[in-house]
Amino acid sequence: MSTTIETVTITRPLKLIALLCGTFVIILLVLALCSTEWLIAAGWRQGLFLHCIEEGAPQPLPFNMKKPAGCYQTEDRAYLQATSTLFILAFLSDVFGVVSTAVGLKMRLQQNKNQWYKLAVVSLTIALGLLLVALIVYPTCFAAELSTSNRTVWKFGWAYGVGWGSVIFLFGAITLLMLDKESEQIYYREREIVQYNTAQV
Repeated sequence: MSTTIETVTITRPLKLIALLCGTFVIILLVLALCSTEWLIAAGWRQGLFLHCIEEGAPQPLPFNMKKPAGCYQTEDRAYLQATSTLFILAFLSDVFGVVSTAVGLKMRLQQNKNQWYKLAVVSLTIALGLLLVALIVYPTCFAAELSTSNRTVWKFGWAYGVGWGSVIFLFGAITLLMLDKESEQIYYREREIVQYNTAQV
């Protein structure tokens, strides 16, 4: 009979939840970047890269545009370019944070894990800051254009709300990574192994 000692590593769920939150943010940011529903008015939808004019849209069109129904590339307005750039940088920073978290979960040494988790926190915090700036700049700068908007009623579309949803999930991921500093618990367990030697007669 022999006794062996097994090392059992149990990963706490908070790190995994942080990883899932960061991954969900990637999906949300892609949706926000691709959508044309950041701002909506009668017969008009505006995204970061495209604006769409619906059939039979009331005249005059917003911003004194003269185009038929369809979707067109947004004009070179500084706040749209700034918002889209900030969102793309936030997307890249979030991807790096998610990868860092995943690598940290795979590491065996606790010191290496902590280094990757710290890197993930920094990266996700940068993404959070970029998103906050973008989501504040966008409506603030648009408000300055209301005099040429030719619409009395404007509302933010679901894509703008998705941006704020990304902020919430990013904040949650950062909080989980910072609160759960001891990422894994290591247990040592003894196990007895009985071996029988059978001699043939």
